[in-house]
Amino acid sequence: MNVKVDRINSELQRQISIIISEDIKDPRIGTAIISVTKVKTTPDLKYAKVYISVYTKDNNKEQQKESFDTVVRSALYIRNALKTRVKIRNIPELNFVLDTVEEEGSRIDEILRGLNIPPADEDNK
Repeated sequence: MNVKVDRINSELQRQISIIISEDIKDPRIGTAIISVTKVKTTPDLKYAKVYISVYTKDNNKEQQKESFDTVVRSALYIRNALKTRVKIRNIPELNFVLDTVEEEGSRIDEILRGLNIPPADEDNK
């Protein structure tokens, strides 16, 4: 991939994380912890897919959805805030995606732990 785009992705990820954690003071987010896991910008820098994970107490799905929707509704605010923080000609249009990779990994680990597989014999190696 292009080194310039990689640097921009990294900076956008860092700045969006700061904006979400420090600037957005919406009570609908509540106690949720929102993490920007990855940003993928198109080569022409017009669009950016922003992957976010939402962690809530007791893994409350309803609270996660509400927090995610609040971030999505704040996309224009976040994009405008980026204009003063990131020095590129045009700030890409932000498209937020809920990143569930970690949640899926935890679910797979749980399934694997539930399987009754005997340990491998050392003699069979």
